[in-house]
Amino acid sequence: MATERPLVVATDETVLDEILRVAAVAGCELDREPDLLAARGRWTRAPLVVLDEEAAAVRVGLPRRAGVLLVCKGTPGEETWRRAFAVGADQVLCLPDDEADLIVAFADVVDGPAGPPGPVIAVVGGRGGAGASVLAAAVALEAARSSPALLVDCDPLGGGVDLLLGLEKEEGLRWPEVRLSGRVSIPRLVEALPSRDALPVLSCGREGPGPTPDALSAVVTAGRRAGRTVVCDLSRSLDDGALAVSAVADLVVLIVPQEFRACMAAKQVLRRLSAHSDRLSVVASGRSITGASPSSTAALLGPPLLATLPPERRLAESLESGEFTLHPRGPLTTTARAILASAQDHAAPAPPGYAAA
Repeated sequence: MATERPLVVATDETVLDEILRVAAVAGCELDREPDLLAARGRWTRAPLVVLDEEAAAVRVGLPRRAGVLLVCKGTPGEETWRRAFAVGADQVLCLPDDEADLIVAFADVVDGPAGPPGPVIAVVGGRGGAGASVLAAAVALEAARSSPALLVDCDPLGGGVDLLLGLEKEEGLRWPEVRLSGRVSIPRLVEALPSRDALPVLSCGREGPGPTPDALSAVVTAGRRAGRTVVCDLSRSLDDGALAVSAVADLVVLIVPQEFRACMAAKQVLRRLSAHSDRLSVVASGRSITGASPSSTAALLGPPLLATLPPERRLAESLESGEFTLHPRGPLTTTARAILASAQDHAAPAPPGYAAA
């Protein structure tokens, strides 16, 4: 997060109140000065400067800089644009119409300088009980070992992924308590979530509504933008939210037990997924009682075989006791690493101008 805070110079009390309200929505702390003369010392250091029309009317000969916004009430007139040009404003924002743009500007400061976007991985079961939630949790836990990650529960009928990780008694927000308005500040959201081994978890609750499609998209987009590996546990019902996530995911993993009926069920899931994503891979789980190979399971479905996941010893007992732990050399860990490597290969490119540190 930036060490300097945005600078607000506003004389109109009504406009100032609106700016402060929008900053609070974005979770952004501000510094304030009464006029541009008093702001001279921080003019070039602040990551963002927000002015109102009255403040911009005073000419004090400040140097040109990027990241200056002029905020006005209603439609800007000729004098508004003249003042914006005089102070070198990048944008003129009219409140309340352009409130979303001001939220984005403040959220950019909260999130810090843009780095490479993080990969988004969606996991869905080919049939009920395939182990999608377990695999999603394993991928997220493995990702969190080396870089920031976020596990997002997209299945309101799954009982809550926090149960799987033994977090059901931990304080923190679940989807029914999450209230989103405009762009999401990932630092503030992560701070409010329960976590396991440095992995924040946004879980569905045992009561109350699940995430809306807009809320899911906002959280996933914000996590990607902040450079986190975002792992989403999708519902097999593939509601609008799940389909929206699959459309933006860098990799959609379908976990399918090596059974003929499971493959037939998975085909129904694939039929809907394929209309929203072409970045699909299969994880063949368990063992075939007929001796069929994992590659033949994938061949029945179409997408490439990414990994084979044999049964993990004592997994059922650890899940039931809420002590789910990844074994460093176990099948879940090996499969999670394969998924993460594949997702990195498919991940969105870094933003223009980004240079790795």
